Amino acid sequence: MSEHNILIVEKDNDSRRLLVDSLESDLFNVSGVMDGEEALSIISSKNIDVLITELETPKVDGMSLLTNAIEVNQDIIVYMTAKNASVDIAVNAMKIGVEEFLTKPVRPEKLIEKIKLSIKKKKQKNIKSDQTTSFCKIRENIIGNSKQIKDIFELVGKIADTDSTALIYGESGTGKELIAKAIHYSSYRKDRPFVPVNCGAIPEELLESELLGHEKGSFTGAHKARTGRFELADTGTVFLDEIGDMSPNLQVKILRVLQEQELERVGGVRPVKVDIRIIAATHRDLEKAVAEEKFREDLYYRLNVIPINLPSLRDRNTDIPLLVDYFINIFNIQKSRNIQGITKSALECLKVYRWPGNIRELQNIIERMVVLKMEGVIDVEDLPDKILSGRFHKESTEVKLPEDGDSFNSMVTNFEKQLIQQALSKTSGVKNKAAKLLNMNRTTLVEKIKKLKLEK
Repeated sequence: MSEHNILIVEKDNDSRRLLVDSLESDLFNVSGVMDGEEALSIISSKNIDVLITELETPKVDGMSLLTNAIEVNQDIIVYMTAKNASVDIAVNAMKIGVEEFLTKPVRPEKLIEKIKLSIKKKKQKNIKSDQTTSFCKIRENIIGNSKQIKDIFELVGKIADTDSTALIYGESGTGKELIAKAIHYSSYRKDRPFVPVNCGAIPEELLESELLGHEKGSFTGAHKARTGRFELADTGTVFLDEIGDMSPNLQVKILRVLQEQELERVGGVRPVKVDIRIIAATHRDLEKAVAEEKFREDLYYRLNVIPINLPSLRDRNTDIPLLVDYFINIFNIQKSRNIQGITKSALECLKVYRWPGNIRELQNIIERMVVLKMEGVIDVEDLPDKILSGRFHKESTEVKLPEDGDSFNSMVTNFEKQLIQQALSKTSGVKNKAAKLLNMNRTTLVEKIKKLKLEK
């Protein structure tokens, strides 16, 4: 059975028969018609991979046929032929979707080569599109346009289709599990299990059995054998969240799984082979834990092959407007509310707040405000007190007008000093970077530093 269906539209019987006979093969199933109307009928009822049509065809002209064919099947490959055609017509056809505009008479052997190459390119494009779609399905829950987030997704794209171990660092609520899922579902293991385990949430005495499984009678209460998470994840990915909380005794056994791809159940005597990728995460400083002999050095180096550092929300507060819009839309649907948005003043308060709970805290606060506000626009008075206190704390560090007044020029000078000092502090004194933060030319910044006597 032929793999691809080709339809030829050619009003000249001899030319049509020649092309049909020349292209017919084990690879191509070829049919021919003499007019565009019949061609449209076939395209609407049958999957056509390649269409080869004249520019001037009876009943329905070639350009109309081209437009309708692409509407029916966006993946169709179209070649257009003509004895003479203007450059404008050829360019217009290419814009609509023609693969190539060919001058008649067409040599069949050259056409076969072109079709094979076009089909190969289409397959490669579809494979890449499938991978991108899979990646985007996970990414759509990770909101942000900041450089930090873009850099992380670039890194995820590079490492996803490998088996290298990744160690994700980040404060609680920064989305470590979402990044682990992005890696898994962008890899060749995407159709296999993704098994998350929060090592900090499971009591130490149960974690070993949870991960490795146990045999019947191996300890009090083990009335039957149990398969552990590692075995359940075979051929897939295990995500070990908060691995820094794991006991040294269990760390040794995890190291064996990493090195040998095998484990022993609690109470077991024979090794069990597994094929898994391990992604770990922690909010702890593991280097410090290694130095304090609270975490095994050899396990640390086996886990830390690809380190991924997730920024806190306060370090990427330019993403807050996107996150707020996203959560408002989500909770409007979930809670049957009609919140139209948020005022600029309220948004500025959210950007100033320090967010110790990161995105999870932001999500909870937006949910609360959507539920209580019910409809309309979220404003400053709708914000929780702790958000407002964060704003007042920031304002207390800025220039304020004294009760008895002050010189305007003096206050502006003080304000300029504060801004420049903050920019220089953030950039470790590098003036080029400080100027970029302040959105000014470096020469202007240097002049202001001299004028304000901030050289030291």
